[in-house]
Amino acid sequence: MYKEGYQSNYEDLLKMYTVWMKKLPKRFTPGDFKVRVGKSRTGKGVFAEEKIPKGACILEYTGRALNDWEQHNKSGKYFFETGKHSMIDGNVPGNIAKYVNHACKPNCEIDIKNKRVFIFAKRTIKPGEELTYDYDTEYFDEFIKPKGCLCNSCSPVLA
Repeated sequence: MYKEGYQSNYEDLLKMYTVWMKKLPKRFTPGDFKVRVGKSRTGKGVFAEEKIPKGACILEYTGRALNDWEQHNKSGKYFFETGKHSMIDGNVPGNIAKYVNHACKPNCEIDIKNKRVFIFAKRTIKPGEELTYDYDTEYFDEFIKPKGCLCNSCSPVLA
């Protein structure tokens, strides 16, 4: 049997979540853009299958919230800081945003709202173009710099 008050606590939490979801501006709703995961220079990448307009919300980077111990004692290349004391592990099924690669001159940018991570187009993205954003200093120094940056700005493909 449930503890007394459990049902009302659940209903209160559900109401709070519903209000929280409604507070997200429409700008933070990923569009229904056709993208695909495919082979890129660095492993897997996400590619536009259609034109994506500048400013469009393309994807949400989803994941499992990490507790304090995990944040300080584990590391992973899909961890994403969502606030001063919050982080998610994006290595979960269905999160194709984890395959959006780094670029020093990216075509996308990140915006975090209510501890949720969204990927927006910095400019119009053409069909077939790989989606990229700047991973910032900490991730770059730990995972990319030791092997060398392979983005098109740093290592252009010679035709």
